[in-house]
Amino acid sequence: MVRILETVVCSAKPGSEARLERLLSSRVEFRNRQEDCVRSWYAKSSDDDYLFIFQTIFTDRDSMKLISESSQKKLDTSDGGVQSCLIGPPLVGIFDIGEEIFTSI
Repeated sequence: MVRILETVVCSAKPGSEARLERLLSSRVEFRNRQEDCVRSWYAKSSDDDYLFIFQTIFTDRDSMKLISESSQKKLDTSDGGVQSCLIGPPLVGIFDIGEEIFTSI
């Protein structure tokens, strides 16, 4: 079974790192509560205080779309969204990953 991995790499505006980290954390918590989210997490770069990665594994593309839209609707309207904290547009990649990746660890 193929899962979907969404990867977002983004850079915070100077002075916005802590706020961006809080916003990413709330999105991770929201996504991890959704049934069709396998796992979501974020990390801060070990050598660049402004660089973050935000990743989520979804059961399928439809789930990715629904969960992302729901997150935007519920969180962005209340906290303003992550865009205001970014220095520019994020780099976003969507990848198909096989189930064997979960059993080879």
